[in-house]
Amino acid sequence: MKDLSSEAKAAEARRLPILVMYSRPNCAYCTRVLKEFLEPMQRNAEYRDKVIMVQIKAGSPAKLRDFSGGATTHKNFANENNVQMVPAIHLYDSWGAALAEPLVGLSTPDYYGGFLDQRIDEALAKVRKGNK
Repeated sequence: MKDLSSEAKAAEARRLPILVMYSRPNCAYCTRVLKEFLEPMQRNAEYRDKVIMVQIKAGSPAKLRDFSGGATTHKNFANENNVQMVPAIHLYDSWGAALAEPLVGLSTPDYYGGFLDQRIDEALAKVRKGNK
């Protein structure tokens, strides 16, 4: 079972935002975002000090612990966070509060990495300032 509360504890201790990628099976754009952007970021040491990354399968009944440790499912968590289209990237603080405008879809692949970096940097700055 995926446990966002443990990710939240790590995020709080390291003063990092949590990037949640919402995806669905058989979503070609989701696969592209993972393979072309998120997986390379996870291999890059620079990003280890900038963000914690998690994937949520938006339509899945799989069990999940939310940021506060409550029991839910991937599907319900996505619905509670108003995820209507995938891929969707949301950035949260350790309490589950949004830190940046979500990045939804993959309409401009040439600029996607820049848009993603902007949101990560914005979220990181807010976390480091105390999310004010």
